[in-house]
Amino acid sequence: MTLDGEYLVERTLYLDNRTHRGKLGVAVLTPLRGEDGRLWLVERGFLATGPRRDTPEAITPAGRVNITGRWQAAGESAPLYGPNREGKRLQRIDLTAWQEVGTFAHDGWLHLDGGDGAYPAWWRPSVMPPSRHLGYAVQWWGLALAALAVMVVGGRRSGDSRRRDDRGAQEGHAEIEKEGECRNR
Repeated sequence: MTLDGEYLVERTLYLDNRTHRGKLGVAVLTPLRGEDGRLWLVERGFLATGPRRDTPEAITPAGRVNITGRWQAAGESAPLYGPNREGKRLQRIDLTAWQEVGTFAHDGWLHLDGGDGAYPAWWRPSVMPPSRHLGYAVQWWGLALAALAVMVVGGRRSGDSRRRDDRGAQEGHAEIEKEGECRNR
């Protein structure tokens, strides 16, 4: 996806607690006003900060920019225990953090791959090949069959032992009755 427009520099926020190549930092999040007037959120890449909690300062080009990247639609996110925003740092991307700017063209953001204002990419899409899904399916079906086999074999053995116990109890009762008859004569 390619966009032309102007970064809204003063609206840059930072996605906290990111790591890239063993370094701690933030992801730079800057809204971009497209040439058609629509608003887009751009995840520009990784900025190393170390363990400091100071407000990071990303260098953002002024004026018209041309960028390319991969689109990620906003989806369900994990629960958040506490406030999402601390100064200019966010714990997770929430488009309402930029509500004073206006409404975004779409729910989601562009992961910048190249163009003006790009930092090193820290995000990679998590794509599992179909063979991995098939492997998991076979594994779970195998476990289900093994559990079924254990239940069937265990049930048979339990039934056999109950029948033996019942026969033994009946034989014991018969012997007691015979002894009782012998004594009564």
